[in-house]
Amino acid sequence: MAAAVVVVAETAREFQEVLERAKKSLVVVHFWAPWAPQCLQMNDVMTELSKEYPHVIFVKLEAESVPEVSEKYEISSVPIFLFFKSCQQIDRLDGANAPELSKKVQQHGETAKQNLSDQLKKLLNSAPCMLFMKGTPQEPRCGFSRQIVEILNEHNIRFCTFDILSDEDVRQGLKVYSNWPTYPQLYVNGELVGGLDIVKELAETGELNKTCHKEMGLEQRLKALINKSRVVLFMKGNKALANCGFSHTMVGILNETGVEYEIFDILEDEEVRQGLKTFSNWPTYPQLYVKGELIGGLDIVKELKNSGELLSILKGENTS
Repeated sequence: MAAAVVVVAETAREFQEVLERAKKSLVVVHFWAPWAPQCLQMNDVMTELSKEYPHVIFVKLEAESVPEVSEKYEISSVPIFLFFKSCQQIDRLDGANAPELSKKVQQHGETAKQNLSDQLKKLLNSAPCMLFMKGTPQEPRCGFSRQIVEILNEHNIRFCTFDILSDEDVRQGLKVYSNWPTYPQLYVNGELVGGLDIVKELAETGELNKTCHKEMGLEQRLKALINKSRVVLFMKGNKALANCGFSHTMVGILNETGVEYEIFDILEDEEVRQGLKTFSNWPTYPQLYVKGELIGGLDIVKELKNSGELLSILKGENTS
């Protein structure tokens, strides 16, 4: 079971920083007072919930010590729990109701967990060799990260990095997702290789180059690309600057739905551009995929829009 982590916010600035660092995670804030026995009991409940839901960020904020925050959120009594996602309040629970608190955490936390899981999958597959570290290769923020960067550079291994200090959701979520509690973490083709000790061992045995230079076959790569997000558009150009009229129109239709989607610019990779035509038996671009399944090109997407089916398909409610 994960260790209990409850953040204490003592100022309005600290509270805002917690919300901003959390990004897409669920944040549960307990407005409490030390003189209220019910608050102390609910603090204990929240500590237990933090063990059960390590991907949720739990915060204690003493209501009378930060009056500007309490006034903003209309806290007139304690205990009160507010629920936040993306810095926005999404729910509220007044009073010491432990079963209802647990229910709301489960309800909102599962959605946040799935969103974070999708984000992590996308990050893990964003490059063939991916290093999650503290800082950057140019400015590592810990000795372990510095050492692993030096080893990879010594072996002329091409790698991309993600600074886990820049995103608390990813920092905590990846530990649970991969069941690996420390950083740095090295991934190849979306699979965990390990931390510094394992990379050192691979370097000493001569296996590191073989492990990190293992190339995906084209079919495996295409499968990874069409599954890198729930909705993926293969197009000419990007969302801001499409390089053909069909792609421009497709982007406009998708943007109108408000559904999040990833793009892949097929003009930047000839292997993918030609290979995907054969893989999906679809000769033209753009091509739209939902949950790894081909929906079609612009004509089909226009038909789905006109029939009112497009939004439900993009949300994954109907891909038949």
